Amino acid sequence: MTAWFFERMHSFGDADAIVFDGRSHSYAQLLELTDRWKTFLDARQVRPGQVVALEGASSVEACAGLLALIDRGAVVVPLTPLPPAKRSEFLDIAEVEAVVTVDALGGRHRFEATGRTAGHDLYGRLRAARTPGLVLFSSGTTGRSKATVLDFAKVLGKYGEARKPKRTLGFLNLDHIGGINTLLHTLSQGGALVTIDDRTPDTVCAAIAAHRIQVLPTTPTFLNMLLISRAYTRHDLSTLQLITYGTEPMPLGVLQRLDATLPGVRLKQTYGLSELGILSTRSRDNDSLWVKLGGEGFDYRIRDGILWIRSDMAMLGYLNAPAPFDEEGYFNTQDAVETDGDYVRILGRKSEIINVAGEKVYPSEVENVLLEMDIIADATVSGRHSHITGQVVQARVKLTEPADPREVARRVRTYCARRLEAYKVPLLVEVTDDDQHSDRFKKIRSAA
Repeated sequence: MTAWFFERMHSFGDADAIVFDGRSHSYAQLLELTDRWKTFLDARQVRPGQVVALEGASSVEACAGLLALIDRGAVVVPLTPLPPAKRSEFLDIAEVEAVVTVDALGGRHRFEATGRTAGHDLYGRLRAARTPGLVLFSSGTTGRSKATVLDFAKVLGKYGEARKPKRTLGFLNLDHIGGINTLLHTLSQGGALVTIDDRTPDTVCAAIAAHRIQVLPTTPTFLNMLLISRAYTRHDLSTLQLITYGTEPMPLGVLQRLDATLPGVRLKQTYGLSELGILSTRSRDNDSLWVKLGGEGFDYRIRDGILWIRSDMAMLGYLNAPAPFDEEGYFNTQDAVETDGDYVRILGRKSEIINVAGEKVYPSEVENVLLEMDIIADATVSGRHSHITGQVVQARVKLTEPADPREVARRVRTYCARRLEAYKVPLLVEVTDDDQHSDRFKKIRSAA
C-alpha cells in the first residue's frame, strides 16, 4: 500500500530531496539512509504494528527514520523534544512500546523498549488491515492534548501524480499534520525540502535566500512577526513564489500588509486538521480571507454556523477522547464560519468565542481592529470571567515602541469604541513583551 511512494522517490535519483544544516541530500542518498534505518530497526526487532515514538528535531535523519517506519508498517508517534512531564504523558497516552531518539547529526540513535503493550482498539484495526499508522497530538492551546490515530496508507494516498517540484521550507515539525504534509507532498513531487533548526524571521529569510526557496508554508502569527521585524528587507527573497498560511485565523490587516510588502508572491490560505488531513483550497484573492474548501476526497456542511467536514483520510479516532463524527461521517471541526456563495471565511474556534451578556465576540475580529493601531505590533484577545456579564473582553498587546500602559489602555478603548460594538471593546488591556504564541507559532488564548 506504500510501495508506490518509495518507487516514485527512486525515480527522482540525484535531484535534491532534503537540505539539512546547509547540506543537500539527493533522493538516492535519502533512500540509502532509509535503508540504514531499516537495518537499525531489524537489529532492534521492530515489527509491523508496533507503536514507536520517533523523538527529535526535524532533520534528514528524522525524515529517513519516519520513512523506514512507514515501510516497516509500524505505528509512528513523531515527537519533538518535550519537557519530561509532557513527554511521559504523551508516551502513556499513545501506549508507546519503543522510543527511538534521533541523533540529527547522523551518529548513533538511542533505542528504548518501554515495556508497554499497546492494546488500544484503534491499533488493532491498523494491525488487522496490515497498514502503517500515525499518531499526532494536538497543540493543547485551548485544553488537553488529544491523540489522533491515522491510517498512514490513506495519508499517502492523497498525493497524486508528480507535476511541479518545488523547493519548500520545512517550517512546521514532523509532530504536526502540516509538517507531515509538507514533507510527503514535497517528496511525492520530486521537490526539495529545506529544514532549519531556528525559526526566527531572519533565519527563515536567510534560508529562502541561500537555498532559493520557492514555497513558504507557515502561520499568520509568524507572518506578523516577519512584518514587524522587517527581515524581508535584509535578505533576497526573489525566488519566493508562494506563501501558504493556516492553523489559525489570519488578521486581515496582516494579510493586506503582507500582500503590499511582497507583491510578487502568491498568498494562499490553507485549511487542515490532524483529524482530517489538509484540504484543497483556493483563496478568492491574495488579500482576501474568503476561501473555497473541498477537492477530491473531501466534502463539507455548515450547521448552525459551524463547519463539519467528511474526509476519505479521516482519523480512525482519538486514543483519549470520543470522536465527534456524525452518522454520515462528518467531523465537527468546532470552527465558526461565515459563507458568501461558494466561499467560506473562518472566524475561529467555537471554544474561543467570548460570551458577553449573551453576545458573541470572535477574538480575531477584535484583534483585526487592534492591529490597525500604529502603536500595536501584536495582539491576543480572549475572555475574562465577570460576575456581571459572564465574560468580558481582555487584550494582551505588544507595542511598536515603549509607552505608558495606562495611556495605551485608554487609546485602545477609545479606538475600539469607534470601530466595534460596545460589548466587543476590551475592558482589560495588558501591555507585554512576552511571546504570545506556542512553539508551533500559533496564538495562545487562555480564558480566565
